[in-house]
This record gives sequence, structure tokens and C-alpha cells, in this order.
Amino acid sequence: MPLNIAVQMDHISTVHIEGDSTFALMLEAQKRGHHLSHYTVDRLSMRDGRVFANVESVKVQDIAGDFYVLGKAVETDLSEYDALLMRQDPPFHMGYITATHLLERIHPKTLVLNDPAEVRNAPEKIFVTEFPDLMPETLITRSSDEIRKFRDEFGDIIVKPLYGNGGAGVFRIQPGDQNLSSLLELFEDTWPEPFIAQRYLSDVRAGDKRIILIDGEPVGAINRVPGENEARSNMHVGGRAEAIGITPREEEICARIGPALKERGFMFVGIDVIGDYMTEINVTSPTGIREVKNFGGADIAALFWDAVEDKISKNRS
Repeated sequence: MPLNIAVQMDHISTVHIEGDSTFALMLEAQKRGHHLSHYTVDRLSMRDGRVFANVESVKVQDIAGDFYVLGKAVETDLSEYDALLMRQDPPFHMGYITATHLLERIHPKTLVLNDPAEVRNAPEKIFVTEFPDLMPETLITRSSDEIRKFRDEFGDIIVKPLYGNGGAGVFRIQPGDQNLSSLLELFEDTWPEPFIAQRYLSDVRAGDKRIILIDGEPVGAINRVPGENEARSNMHVGGRAEAIGITPREEEICARIGPALKERGFMFVGIDVIGDYMTEINVTSPTGIREVKNFGGADIAALFWDAVEDKISKNRS
């Protein structure tokens, strides 16, 4: 049976379709005959317990420069949908948290993906700390003294904002680097939250691997190799994507975290792995599925909708 699906996202006109996971999910949903609607998070409202938005029907096609057609905006009760994809980009801030509170009012009657209450409780750089033996040595603090002691202990460290995304604000501080104090002053003036420091993993030169899990099971991976003069591997700052498989150590990591992902209703998750260590668990709006398919890997969008359709069918019965 065709599903009625809403997608809460950054405006579709801003999407770079060649690497956008949300667009890939929309293409597959449309291919299956599901009806798609689109709205941006600033249109989300609640009154007297009713959660609604001005939504537009949308049709998509995989043609650069001509990839979507929107219908007229109509105020719609979001509880009328079978499923809703919460896919606006982070950062994970109070606006994002507020959206999860509102969408929690319609879930699970409308299946919100990922589960909004669980997303709220699992920001990626904190959720991963539930598995300390799987991650590199990590410090979360706002104390400059603690970060200096951490640098003294490990020498070469990464410092980044706790709720950042896309590689923004990620700094490598090497032994003898005299910029640490200035950097911490900048962080203190910019963010009210604690910061995160991690031991630098030299294995990142071989790549920062994104592994995608659907309903707790690994289904594909892509390697992201940083540029020659760059500590970050994110694609939009010059990282290079390459095909790669999943190692036994990574299978072990996925087996450890899989049950926790299923229990919390995380249908679509992307984890980041450097060498033998997991550095983040991305549950807000993970990406990477187009790159996996482009390099000959699984059609993760199809696997995602298989899982969603199965879940909705079971809920109905």
C-alpha cells in the first residue's frame, strides 16, 4: 500500500543531489509509489496539542538543475502521515531539540525517523561515550586546565565543539603548538557548552570510515580520506571518497552497538570509525548512502524503505 510520507528538511532547493542522502531516500520512496510532502523546520507549529506545518507535495528526479517540483503549500496536521523523516541538518541546538519535542507528540502513530525523543537523548559525540572501550581517549569539559592536562598526557590531540557538525571547528593541536590558549579562548567566546578533546588518531591519514546501519545492522561503508594538508576528512572540505569494505573489528563494533540502536528506534545511523576506534554515532541526519551506491555497494535507500515498510505493516497489524 502506498504510504503518505512527509520530509522535514532544509529547503530542497539547497540540496546538492549528487551526494545527498535525503534526496536518495526521496527518490526511492517515489519509485515505490509513496506520496511525498516537503516542509522546512521553521514551518513546524503546535497548537492545543495539534502538530502541523505548511507542507508542499513534491516530485523528484535525478537531474541536476531540474530535480524537484513543489506543489502549493497547505497547512496539514502531521498526524495524518504514515511516516515522517526528520532530516534537517544539525547542528544539534535548542531549535533542533524543540523540533524533537514537537514531533514526539505524533510519534509513533506517525512513524518519525529517527525516533525524536531518542534523537534528543543521543547527540552523536555524547551517545558514543556509552561505549568507552570502542572509542579513543576522550575528554568532555569546559575547563582549559583539564584540556591542557589532556594535551600534556597525549601530546597530539583533536579539539572540537561538542555539538558541531560537518567538520566545523575541528582543530588538531600537535605537541608544541602555541595556539591552544587562543583556541580555547575562541571556543569559550563562541559556545556555551563544554568542548570535546580526543587523542589524535594517526590512522585518519588512511581514512575516516562512514559505516551505515539500517535497523541496527551494517549495510555498507565508504572511506573518506583527508586532503594532504587537512586534518578533517569531510567531503565538503576536500575529503576524497573511496570504496571500502567492513573489517572484523568494525563488525565487532556494529554488533556491540546494534542492539542499542534497535532498542532506541534508530532505523538509519551512520557511525564514524578511524582505525580500530569509533569516534561518533550519527543519528540526527546521517549521510553517505549515495556514495556507497556510487562505489558499487548496497542500495541503502531501498534497504531503508524495506525496513520502514515492514515496521509500519507490523504496527498496523
